[in-house]
Amino acid sequence: MQRPLDFCKLVCPEPVLATRRFLEKHVRPATFDILVDNPAACENVTRFLKSQGYAVQEQQQEGVWLLAAQCEHTPQPTPASDSEHSQKVLVCVTSTTLGTGDDTLGTRLMTTFLATLPEMGTDLWRLIFINSGVRLTTQDSPALAGLQRLEKQGIPIWACGACLEHYGLTEAKAVGSTTNMLDIVTSMQLADKVIQL
Repeated sequence: MQRPLDFCKLVCPEPVLATRRFLEKHVRPATFDILVDNPAACENVTRFLKSQGYAVQEQQQEGVWLLAAQCEHTPQPTPASDSEHSQKVLVCVTSTTLGTGDDTLGTRLMTTFLATLPEMGTDLWRLIFINSGVRLTTQDSPALAGLQRLEKQGIPIWACGACLEHYGLTEAKAVGSTTNMLDIVTSMQLADKVIQL
């Protein structure tokens, strides 16, 4: 039996990059196992594998996740909905406040801004939260209800896994998916327009 690929102690986004390199080298193996040692890596690698046509079963023991991957199908092409956008606007949120000056006002403005994003219509493509902006994706966020509505409408919401871990908020995330720097950079490259707050 093949030993699991040990990606423990790798810093984000290296577990995803190592997984991608493995798939490129071995040309879609039928089954294989991966070991990772943090929730963000588990979610990132699992999401990547699913995008590549793999079913993934997770087992956790003593802070280590065993991800058992089994090939189901070839990767699906980019959904038609992406290509139907008149433009792909990526909103990158780096703070819990909008503007500088009064933090109470800034928090209220940010909450209102995020709640108003549906007015962008089909141009709104994706939201990414980095640095202290990840606080907006947590259980106590004043913006949580608005973000959950956007997610239900099919807008991808991604929170930086390294940032969540830095602030001790990995378990508190209540909306969206955990992402990594590779996904963030790729999203910025694919977007027609990036709005950074």
